Amino acid sequence: MTRKTPDVSDAYAAASPNDLRQLYADWADSYDESFARSEAYLLPGLTARAFAQAGGQGPVLDVGAGTGLCGVALSGLRITPVDAADISPDMLAQALRKDVYRDVIEADLYEGIPVPRASYAGVVSSGAFTHGHLGPEVLPAILRVARPGAWLAMSINAAHYQKAGFAEAFDRLLRGQWISNLSLPEVRIYGGDAGSAHHEDTALIALFQKV
Repeated sequence: MTRKTPDVSDAYAAASPNDLRQLYADWADSYDESFARSEAYLLPGLTARAFAQAGGQGPVLDVGAGTGLCGVALSGLRITPVDAADISPDMLAQALRKDVYRDVIEADLYEGIPVPRASYAGVVSSGAFTHGHLGPEVLPAILRVARPGAWLAMSINAAHYQKAGFAEAFDRLLRGQWISNLSLPEVRIYGGDAGSAHHEDTALIALFQKV
């Protein structure tokens, strides 16, 4: 029997890190064609552009890098070097083939990122902060690897932002003076040719600096 190609609904339904590893093991080879291209996936490019316009610079960590679409966008904006972090070794293997990353890091962000503190002058993330994926609990692990003054640009599915408690998390970080200059522009995740049930979804790009 031919196995069904995963889709966004499967990704949103993931309930554990092991679910995500299996999902992306099944999806990695076809992800760019069956999802990113067919659904006119705009978010990686928009996230990279927001980072660049804020003055972000390398070295950059691409969190939840997947097959490397945000890394390609950063490379097109001449922002280097970029490292990729993702829970899925299969997706990271695809990202490496794009030849835009200095290094790749297999990591479950709920267990931390295995690099020294303050390793990066910037952090981006496109598509990882969504239903079934990352929540605000991993923000301290991300801030740990960012240098003071680093710009961070992280797309967060708009419905997930409200449901998962990001507003409260960012408020705590602002009040604790861990971050500054927070803005939350809203963007469309998909272009006009998208055909999935989620084609109207939007994301907030959380753009801020580490203090």
